[in-house]
Amino acid sequence: MTDFAARRRIMVDTQVRPSDVTKFPVIDAMLTVPRQAFVPVNLREAAYIGDNLDLGGGRVMLAPRILAKMLDGLDIRGDDLVLDLGCGLGYSSAVIARMAEAVVAVEEDATMAAEAQTALAENAADNVAVIAGALVEGAPQHGPYDAIILEGAIERLPDTIEQQLREGGRIAAIFMDGALGVCRIGYKIDGALNWRFAFNATAPVLAGFENRAAFVL
Repeated sequence: MTDFAARRRIMVDTQVRPSDVTKFPVIDAMLTVPRQAFVPVNLREAAYIGDNLDLGGGRVMLAPRILAKMLDGLDIRGDDLVLDLGCGLGYSSAVIARMAEAVVAVEEDATMAAEAQTALAENAADNVAVIAGALVEGAPQHGPYDAIILEGAIERLPDTIEQQLREGGRIAAIFMDGALGVCRIGYKIDGALNWRFAFNATAPVLAGFENRAAFVL
């Protein structure tokens, strides 16, 4: 029988801690949440690998190091309301749920959204609300949010998402430029986002977050 608890400790000790992730809530959440419960059954043996895990349809479960560094940069607090865009099967939401007051998780794949709801309920993440809908729309009815995280890359951030971030709030996103990607943390100050480089990372670009094609006559 696979010892997933041991794999979880190894994941944190070899992938998360060496990546300059120092905030206790991030470490504690990733040591506690059973990552294998939030991946397709046929991928459970690969749940703790150090790479993005392919969920199909151009979607991935972000590598533990990437998610941990994004959360570390967001500095999520116990009274925060967090928007998790592209939650997939719910792992990121389960981790954030242990750090924040509440999480609104948006997933546009209806099947994945339903599976995320089930997995989160089975793992007592009762402060997460899963919404099936277009990622580019977010969930304005529950905002504004103290923090927003995107579980995939973007080429641009739509205004619809920026407007859902509270003044003084933080957002973490991986920006792709061709094959190169960087994670940035954005801070909303005086109504505008100020982006700061966090670390290098890559992921598939989420649908609706691509650069608009230039109009050609």
